[in-house]
Amino acid sequence: MAHGLATSVTLSLPAWLVESIPGLPEALPTHESQMALVHRLADRNWREGGGGPFAAIVVDAVTGELVSVGVNVVLGTGVSAGHAEVMALTLAQQRLGVWDLGAERDLALVVNWRPCVQCYGATLWSGVRHLVVAGEGPELERLTRFDEGPVVADWAQQFEARGIAVTSDVLREEALAVYRAYGQSAATVYNARGAGPIEHTP
Repeated sequence: MAHGLATSVTLSLPAWLVESIPGLPEALPTHESQMALVHRLADRNWREGGGGPFAAIVVDAVTGELVSVGVNVVLGTGVSAGHAEVMALTLAQQRLGVWDLGAERDLALVVNWRPCVQCYGATLWSGVRHLVVAGEGPELERLTRFDEGPVVADWAQQFEARGIAVTSDVLREEALAVYRAYGQSAATVYNARGAGPIEHTP
């Protein structure tokens, strides 16, 4: 019998964000106000050193109620799965006590780019009914040097086919500004073994 095996894992929001939660708005009525918060959290997150320039929130699609917040915690926790979408979705599920975030409410995940290959699946299976993103395309990888993985070309249509409405290009330029600042910094890009994104030619 093996000894010393890990038996649990804990992913927590960084202290700076926990301390900021009381000052966050209880509701964000528009996609723009929701994304503005996401960008603000994403920009601070990488500057604090706990993870990449990524943030996500779960909101009520009707009222704008803020249900959960998440940022990338990979560097702070040492867990590669600690992406912003995973944090926001999981914390929403814990708060509401359900694994299906679309079972009883009309909830939206708001994130500052199209989900990476890991978060693509996490979003599909979370039950949210809406996905709101700042943008899509190769700019994120070019500016940050992150490898987002082999996301399918018809990613948005695949969400739509599963009952998840997609809204894109919400404060896109603001997202790119955050990525540009990150890419020009000395922050750690945590692709496994230092590999960068694969260049795809048409």
